[in-house]
Amino acid sequence: MAVDVFTEVVIDRPVLEVAAYVGDPANAPEWYANIESVQWRTEPPIAVGSRMDFVAHFLGRRLAYTYEVVELIPFERLVMRTTQGPFPMETSYAWSSAGEAITRMTLRNRGEPSGFARVAAPLLSAAMRRANQKDLAALPDSSSQCASQPKAMATVVVPPMETTAAMPVRVPVSETK
Repeated sequence: MAVDVFTEVVIDRPVLEVAAYVGDPANAPEWYANIESVQWRTEPPIAVGSRMDFVAHFLGRRLAYTYEVVELIPFERLVMRTTQGPFPMETSYAWSSAGEAITRMTLRNRGEPSGFARVAAPLLSAAMRRANQKDLAALPDSSSQCASQPKAMATVVVPPMETTAAMPVRVPVSETK
């Protein structure tokens, strides 16, 4: 079974600000709770072909993997694929305007686990979904490091496991810490 987790958040910040912050892999440890470190293998700034080594902790395990940027449309879309790691994974970000100074950001993680991870894919998906919800709900606080005005709410949209219909949930950012 494949892992395919889609999460969305609406952030009360301009697209350029959110995309610049989230689209810089060096910032990932600041807003991804599970990411311990990111080391560039190629020179920044990010571009198609850029490679970064990530170290994460997930489900009690230390994971080391290398991402390569395979698609980059500045301030609109970023797609990275693992070139080394526990199993092939693709992570994509998309940013679009949801109104004046409001950004809709989507995060999608998908991959094909093998071995025992393949059997545990439903549990892996559920854990990844929960982690993504928490990280994205906290993102407005993290992105405020790049701007002066804190915002109060984020909308996290999580599709049910068996359908593509999405369920929005309003999350007070202050309660996600």
